[in-house]
Parts: sequence; structure tokens; C-alpha cells
Amino acid sequence: MAGIDPCELSADRTRGSTFGWSLGLVLRRWQEIIEETLKDLPHGSRGYHLLAVVVHEEVPTQGALAARLVIDRSVLTYVIDDLENAGLIRRQLDPRDRRARRIVATDRGRQALAEAERRVTQAEDHVLGGLPEKQRHHFRDLAARAAEAIHTAAPGTDPCAAVSSVLPQTEQSAQ
Repeated sequence: MAGIDPCELSADRTRGSTFGWSLGLVLRRWQEIIEETLKDLPHGSRGYHLLAVVVHEEVPTQGALAARLVIDRSVLTYVIDDLENAGLIRRQLDPRDRRARRIVATDRGRQALAEAERRVTQAEDHVLGGLPEKQRHHFRDLAARAAEAIHTAAPGTDPCAAVSSVLPQTEQSAQ
């Protein structure tokens, strides 16, 4: 879609598949609102996702965390450093392997995540405001299932590249 503004495309369902157009538009709006919603967290949505994985999942090492989030390990280091400097996470030696470091949330990090999750849910409700509440929940559930299936089948699929593909060139260069 290089050179084509997805917002200028018709959503006329009689002209073939609008799946990509629909996902692109939802993703673009989600990113705009979520980045504003999470501007107080280091690295915005990327920091939020890292913190969420650390709190809600058992990820054994930084390498596994990078793989789970599909973030380059060198970029992950900066995100971890900034979240640690903000007092939201800390590195600790893995008791099973003293050479490895695990990332764990601090109490402050858990509180910050709970508040961020509340704000993200409100922002997502805004993005999906054209749907009744039950359908918003169903849409989120189906999207999560599809994403997990894709991640399982192709763990290297980069969600940041997917977002970049729907952003205009001027927004991409600003990031």
C-alpha cells in the first residue's frame, strides 16, 4: 500500500475483501490512542507490553523475553534499563542459572501496570466504540487468539513492522 492512504480507500464490502483495510484502520487508531494513553510509561506501548509479560507470564530469561515480545535484544536492553530506572522492574539472578538474569516487576511496577491496564481498556473501548460491549470483548478475544496462533506458528513475526506498514511515511520517520 505504499503511496496509498488507507483512509482514502472505500470500505465498500461489495468490492471484495476489506479485511486488511479494516485491520489497518483499527490498528492505526489503536496506536494513536494507546501511545497517548501510555505516554507516562517509558517507551509507551512497548514498555507496557514488556511490563505486562513480566507480571503475567513466567519468562525465564531476557532472551526469552525478547523472543516473546519479538524485540531485538539490543533494543530490549534499552527498554529494560529505562523501566528499571523508573523503578518498575528489576533484574535478578535466576536461582536455577546464576549466569542468567530474570526481569521481575517491583510493587511499583505492578501498581503502574494495573493502572495502565485500566487506561488501555478504556482507550480500546473508545477505539471499538462502534461495537456493543459484548462484541468489543469478543473482538479482543478473537484478535488475541489469532495473534497467539500466528506467534506460535511464526515466532519471528514482528508486530512493530505490522504497525509500521500501516503508518504514513511521515509518522514512521518521526518514530
